[in-house]
Amino acid sequence: MLSVPRQSINRDKSKSMPRIVGVNIPDNKKIKIALTYIYGIGLTSAESILTQSKINADIKAGDLNPEELNRIKELIEKNYKAEGDLRREIMLNVKRLKDIKCYRGTRHIKGLPVRGQRTKTNSRTRRGNVRKTAGSGKRAVDKK
Repeated sequence: MLSVPRQSINRDKSKSMPRIVGVNIPDNKKIKIALTYIYGIGLTSAESILTQSKINADIKAGDLNPEELNRIKELIEKNYKAEGDLRREIMLNVKRLKDIKCYRGTRHIKGLPVRGQRTKTNSRTRRGNVRKTAGSGKRAVDKK
């Protein structure tokens, strides 16, 4: 058996995924798209972050140098609520609505649509109902 020393094995994946605001962003995607993996940052926010930090939006996330990553991190931390802070704020807002028992709060408590959607039909995802196919009501008769 031929043994190969461990140091000579070529490791193409030696780079780790860039980590921004506690989220591993994929290194094989363009940075404009990769930033949208962070909760609270959409495509428009990602584009404005990149223009403010003077980074080309078409560069892959894995190709960014540490200086560029630090610029992005600082901009997000300074100007945007993202990830845990944003989730916590939304959770507290919903909890406040439930505590004061306003209309929206009671809808949250009951698990019904909150923003005025109809419930006779089309609220399956909010209520958690499984779709059942309705037949004609007649049983098929066997013919002999």
